[in-house]
Amino acid sequence: MERNDIINFKALEKELQAALTADEKYKRENAAKLRAVEQRVASYEEFRGIVLASHLKPLEQKDKIGGKRTVPWNCHTTQGRTSQDETTEISQNILLQPETSADFYRDWRRYLRSGPERYQALLQLGGPKLARLFQTDVGFGLLGELLVALADHVRPADRSVVLGILRSLASTGRFTLNLSLLSHVQRESCRGLFQKLQAMGAPRPMKEGLSQREWSVEELPAGLQEEERLLQELLGLYQMD
Repeated sequence: MERNDIINFKALEKELQAALTADEKYKRENAAKLRAVEQRVASYEEFRGIVLASHLKPLEQKDKIGGKRTVPWNCHTTQGRTSQDETTEISQNILLQPETSADFYRDWRRYLRSGPERYQALLQLGGPKLARLFQTDVGFGLLGELLVALADHVRPADRSVVLGILRSLASTGRFTLNLSLLSHVQRESCRGLFQKLQAMGAPRPMKEGLSQREWSVEELPAGLQEEERLLQELLGLYQMD
């Protein structure tokens, strides 16, 4: 046989492997698109985020035990970025740094499995950051999950931060619509959250003939007046009157 007629099996194997990888990628992303449509995601950002993260697998318990380790968690979306941007420290306390609502939605679903983890992530991000992430919309179903996480784990020391988070969520697009879509359990959690926040406040001055709702904010110490005014405003915004 002539030299040019020799079959290069290594090249054929490499070409076949590339074709199989491309086919697997197409099927995976197509399935992710179908899931996104079924979930009725609220924006193209969320849709794109689900597709881009389709290759990721959920963390197992063994992945979070034994200290921290640094791994590139999404190699498909980090080309051209610095090594610091390309890595995420996965430890017992997960640090979230979402830049878009799609990033938050993906990390919330994939990495934050327990209530305490979700609560700490919300405190870490804070109201201003959440307001920027969800300026357009919180997203279908997510508002209720955020409220449940806050209600189940709110602490007196975090009262001011939680009030700020609630105010930021109330300023997001389509808030009233998302509020109306809360399930009965989520709405009761929301009610319980406000009851806890009220109980964590300063004792309300009582006067003869006045109900609890008729006390004057001005009778509180100056440092607590702003918090109490915000709480009463939020009671109306979240329809807890």
